[in-house]
Amino acid sequence: MKKREFIIARRTNEVDINGKLVIDGTGKTKIKTGFESLDHLLTLFAFHGFFDLELSAKGDLKHHIVEDIGISLGDAFKKALGSCVDIKRYGFASVPMDEILAKVSVDIGGRDYFIWHLLGRSHLIKEKLDLSTDELKLFLEAFTKHIKINLHVEHALNIGEIDTHHLFEAVFKALGIALDQATQIDPRRKGIPSTKGVID
Repeated sequence: MKKREFIIARRTNEVDINGKLVIDGTGKTKIKTGFESLDHLLTLFAFHGFFDLELSAKGDLKHHIVEDIGISLGDAFKKALGSCVDIKRYGFASVPMDEILAKVSVDIGGRDYFIWHLLGRSHLIKEKLDLSTDELKLFLEAFTKHIKINLHVEHALNIGEIDTHHLFEAVFKALGIALDQATQIDPRRKGIPSTKGVID
């Protein structure tokens, strides 16, 4: 099987992002985005997804860097997967983290759509990371758009207050596990996993 990997190199007037993605890896990482929380979350994502990921980023504004990291990583997965021959295509994971239960569903079907859905009563978000909830959702939106997947994130809680550290740890772990499932080669599948015969 052809090695599924891609060299990340994105340079604009706003950002400079470099690295390497190996889909069929062991979970090794070397990540320096300039944001401690995003380094931690991407490390969890890669570790639980068995992806090898090297990533360094710098730029002007936090908003630009976070969004462009999502763009770069999404593009890397899209290019590394190629035509998606023989992959399972779908993945799902449910991960608990104290008061949070995060559920992530993935379809690598060539249609980008991102849903973020809270299950439970009204809540107060305790921002405990160096990136806000909106900034981390921006990363996920950019990632979804550029890898061209259908990504549904649901999170339930049993108390009225959400700790963003717990929330995003559970989400990024679940995303790694679900994407690992979806990118796996299914020995029963001979060809592209779509009745259309193509995944754009």
